[in-house]
Amino acid sequence: MEEHTIVLIVGAGPAGLATAACLAQFSIPYVIMEREDCSASLWRNRAYDRLKLHLGKEFCELPHMSYPADAPTYIPKDQFVKYLGSYIDRFDIQPKYNTAIKSCTYDEGKECWISLACDAVTSRVVMYKSKFLVVASGENSAANIPVIPGLHDFGGVAIHSSLYKSGTAYSGKNVLVVGCGNSGMEIAYDLATHGANTSIVVRSQVHVMTKEIIRFGMTLVQHTPVNAVDDLLVRMSKFLFGDLSKHGIVRPETGPLLLKEKTGRSAVIDVGTVGLIKKGTIKVLGNISKINGNVVEFEDKKESSFDIIVFATGYKSLANTWLKNGESMLNNDGLPKKEFPNHWKGANGLYCAGLARRGLAGIAIDAKNIANDILSSYDMHRCETN
Repeated sequence: MEEHTIVLIVGAGPAGLATAACLAQFSIPYVIMEREDCSASLWRNRAYDRLKLHLGKEFCELPHMSYPADAPTYIPKDQFVKYLGSYIDRFDIQPKYNTAIKSCTYDEGKECWISLACDAVTSRVVMYKSKFLVVASGENSAANIPVIPGLHDFGGVAIHSSLYKSGTAYSGKNVLVVGCGNSGMEIAYDLATHGANTSIVVRSQVHVMTKEIIRFGMTLVQHTPVNAVDDLLVRMSKFLFGDLSKHGIVRPETGPLLLKEKTGRSAVIDVGTVGLIKKGTIKVLGNISKINGNVVEFEDKKESSFDIIVFATGYKSLANTWLKNGESMLNNDGLPKKEFPNHWKGANGLYCAGLARRGLAGIAIDAKNIANDILSSYDMHRCETN
């Protein structure tokens, strides 16, 4: 079976939905497909219960639709999912769910993208021909778990953070959280407050801030040089949290906003984890060297026994497994070759949305840029054919 469209969007997470809405504003035909049975499955099915957006709502809106006036400053997960549902309704977005992309190849002769997709329910394979292709399958396509000697023979239970919901099931258990980003720190807090004997592996340098400090900084940086803002934010953090290096948490030399801009690495928004670390309720440990049964050995030769290991070690893109002509835009990790803000466009009508590690604000920028660029080409194509 064969279908034709102007734009094919792969992925119905926030990036794909935002791109669809922006295209709809220009009445540009598109098809959006999603391998899961719902939109934004990461938020609906793979996010822990206590999750809230870490940035103020003004930095987390998708294009052309604000949050309700009575929405809290920091949106809880369930309210964000509801917002996405309203967004789909507002722009009449109709994703083809349970549809997994198998391959996308650019046909030089026909000057179009040839994409094969499989309907998981009927097993029917459909060929899509499109002038433009938008990779919106996300940075978080697959769980990333590091290779650790002995992990496969771990005597307890090892899970990725995408499977973690709440600490209620872990009371009294010895739990190790691997990863000190926002998810790792918040999961560690959740575990500890539910009575788990909690430890966390801090493998890299990290800025620790409050949501109020980061919101202040993101507002101020619109009018003030980033270096000056970063210096102020670090001073505020030091005043509030003190010297965290003696607790195993070391700040990077580069300031939090500039680090985010250069590498995509976010500051950790503290939810109370630091206080529990200072009290000794949560233990900070270094890199793991190997695992023997239930015993985890660390690089400093310390050993501890654990019942559960939660890997808050992020995700990886799978775009390169199905995109066959993406060399102009993506590297070997399935992420953009070019730095933000020039990352979103490749050759031959190829685009990506939501792969620059800039959160929802970055997604909104990508979606608008892509739609505007497609509009200019689409209008030119229509003029040529009339």
